[in-house]
Amino acid sequence: MKKFVALFAFILFVSVSAFAQPKAEFELKKLDYGTIDKGSEPLRIFKFKNVGTEPLIIKNAKGSCGCTVPKPPKDPIMPGEEAELEVRYDTKRTGKFTKTVTLTTNDPANPKTVLTITGEVKAAAAKKALPTKKSALGG
Repeated sequence: MKKFVALFAFILFVSVSAFAQPKAEFELKKLDYGTIDKGSEPLRIFKFKNVGTEPLIIKNAKGSCGCTVPKPPKDPIMPGEEAELEVRYDTKRTGKFTKTVTLTTNDPANPKTVLTITGEVKAAAAKKALPTKKSALGG
Protein backbone atom coordinates (compact mmCIF):
# COMPACT_ATOMS: atom_id res chain seq x y z
CA MET A 1 0.00 0.00 0.00
CA LYS A 2 2.87 2.40 0.83
CA LYS A 3 4.35 1.79 -2.63
CA PHE A 4 1.01 2.62 -4.22
CA VAL A 5 0.70 5.88 -2.27
CA ALA A 6 4.30 6.84 -3.10
CA LEU A 7 3.73 6.07 -6.79
CA PHE A 8 0.49 8.05 -6.80
CA ALA A 9 2.21 11.03 -5.11
CA PHE A 10 5.05 10.89 -7.65
CA ILE A 11 2.64 10.80 -10.62
CA LEU A 12 0.64 13.69 -9.13
CA PHE A 13 3.84 15.74 -8.63
CA VAL A 14 5.01 15.09 -12.21
CA SER A 15 1.56 15.98 -13.58
CA VAL A 16 1.38 19.26 -11.67
CA SER A 17 4.99 20.14 -12.61
CA ALA A 18 4.22 19.58 -16.28
CA PHE A 19 1.51 22.26 -16.18
CA ALA A 20 3.48 24.77 -14.10
CA GLN A 21 5.47 26.51 -16.79
CA PRO A 22 6.01 29.89 -18.41
CA LYS A 23 4.37 30.71 -21.72
CA ALA A 24 4.86 33.81 -23.87
CA GLU A 25 1.88 35.01 -25.90
CA PHE A 26 2.69 37.76 -28.45
CA GLU A 27 0.20 40.34 -29.77
CA LEU A 28 2.01 40.13 -33.12
CA LYS A 29 4.83 37.96 -34.39
CA LYS A 30 5.22 40.02 -37.57
CA LEU A 31 5.56 43.79 -37.47
CA ASP A 32 5.45 45.94 -40.61
CA TYR A 33 7.33 49.26 -40.55
CA GLY A 34 5.52 50.22 -43.74
CA THR A 35 7.24 52.62 -46.14
CA ILE A 36 9.42 55.05 -44.21
CA ASP A 37 11.99 57.71 -45.08
CA LYS A 38 15.69 57.14 -44.71
CA GLY A 39 16.78 58.06 -41.18
CA SER A 40 13.27 57.65 -39.70
CA GLU A 41 12.66 56.51 -36.14
CA PRO A 42 14.07 52.95 -35.96
CA LEU A 43 12.27 51.75 -32.80
CA ARG A 44 9.37 49.32 -32.92
CA ILE A 45 7.90 47.28 -30.05
CA PHE A 46 6.62 43.72 -29.81
CA LYS A 47 4.21 43.38 -26.86
CA PHE A 48 3.73 40.07 -25.11
CA LYS A 49 2.34 38.52 -21.95
CA ASN A 50 3.35 35.59 -19.78
CA VAL A 51 0.18 33.49 -19.80
CA GLY A 52 1.93 30.64 -17.98
CA THR A 53 2.11 29.85 -14.28
CA GLU A 54 5.86 30.37 -13.75
CA PRO A 55 8.17 33.35 -14.43
CA LEU A 56 9.20 33.73 -18.09
CA ILE A 57 12.89 34.37 -18.63
CA ILE A 58 14.28 35.64 -21.92
CA LYS A 59 17.70 34.03 -22.10
CA ASN A 60 18.77 35.55 -25.41
CA ALA A 61 17.47 37.85 -28.16
CA LYS A 62 19.36 37.92 -31.45
CA GLY A 63 18.73 39.83 -34.67
CA SER A 64 19.30 38.13 -38.02
CA CYS A 65 21.96 40.74 -38.85
CA GLY A 66 23.76 43.70 -37.32
CA CYS A 67 21.13 46.08 -38.71
CA THR A 68 18.44 44.60 -36.42
CA VAL A 69 19.03 45.11 -32.70
CA PRO A 70 16.60 43.67 -30.12
CA LYS A 71 16.46 44.80 -26.48
CA PRO A 72 14.52 42.36 -24.31
CA PRO A 73 13.39 42.98 -20.74
CA LYS A 74 16.15 42.09 -18.28
CA ASP A 75 13.94 40.90 -15.43
CA PRO A 76 11.77 37.76 -15.44
CA ILE A 77 8.20 38.34 -16.59
CA MET A 78 5.90 37.10 -13.86
CA PRO A 79 2.71 35.10 -14.61
CA GLY A 80 0.00 37.42 -15.96
CA GLU A 81 2.51 40.24 -16.51
CA GLU A 82 2.89 42.10 -19.82
CA ALA A 83 6.26 43.13 -21.25
CA GLU A 84 7.83 44.67 -24.35
CA LEU A 85 10.66 43.69 -26.65
CA GLU A 86 12.25 46.73 -28.31
CA VAL A 87 13.62 46.26 -31.83
CA ARG A 88 15.64 48.84 -33.77
CA TYR A 89 16.29 48.56 -37.49
CA ASP A 90 19.01 50.62 -39.19
CA THR A 91 16.88 53.04 -41.19
CA LYS A 92 19.93 54.51 -42.93
CA ARG A 93 19.84 51.52 -45.30
CA THR A 94 17.46 52.04 -48.22
CA GLY A 95 15.32 49.37 -49.85
CA LYS A 96 12.88 46.67 -48.82
CA PHE A 97 13.76 44.51 -45.84
CA THR A 98 12.64 41.41 -44.00
CA LYS A 99 14.58 40.61 -40.84
CA THR A 100 14.04 38.31 -37.88
CA VAL A 101 14.63 38.35 -34.15
CA THR A 102 15.02 35.00 -32.41
CA LEU A 103 14.13 34.83 -28.71
CA THR A 104 15.36 31.99 -26.54
CA THR A 105 13.25 31.57 -23.40
CA ASN A 106 12.58 29.07 -20.63
CA ASP A 107 9.18 28.19 -22.18
CA PRO A 108 9.50 24.41 -22.59
CA ALA A 109 6.81 24.28 -25.30
CA ASN A 110 8.45 27.06 -27.38
CA PRO A 111 12.06 27.60 -26.30
CA LYS A 112 12.73 29.59 -29.50
CA THR A 113 10.34 32.17 -30.90
CA VAL A 114 11.02 33.91 -34.21
CA LEU A 115 9.63 37.41 -34.72
CA THR A 116 9.73 39.20 -38.09
CA ILE A 117 10.01 42.84 -39.11
CA THR A 118 9.39 44.04 -42.66
CA GLY A 119 9.21 47.33 -44.46
CA GLU A 120 10.82 49.60 -46.98
CA VAL A 121 13.17 52.53 -46.42
CA LYS A 122 12.96 55.18 -49.15
CA ALA A 123 15.72 57.66 -49.89
CA ALA A 124 14.80 61.21 -49.02
CA ALA A 125 13.41 63.12 -52.01
CA ALA A 126 15.97 65.34 -53.69
CA LYS A 127 15.43 68.99 -52.80
CA LYS A 128 14.97 71.45 -55.63
CA ALA A 129 17.58 74.16 -55.70
CA LEU A 130 16.08 77.51 -54.93
CA PRO A 131 16.90 80.26 -57.43
CA THR A 132 19.62 82.65 -56.36
CA LYS A 133 19.31 86.41 -56.74
CA LYS A 134 21.49 86.36 -59.83
CA SER A 135 19.60 83.60 -61.61
CA ALA A 136 16.25 85.17 -60.71
CA LEU A 137 17.36 88.45 -62.25
CA GLY A 138 18.51 86.73 -65.41
CA GLY A 139 22.19 87.16 -64.72
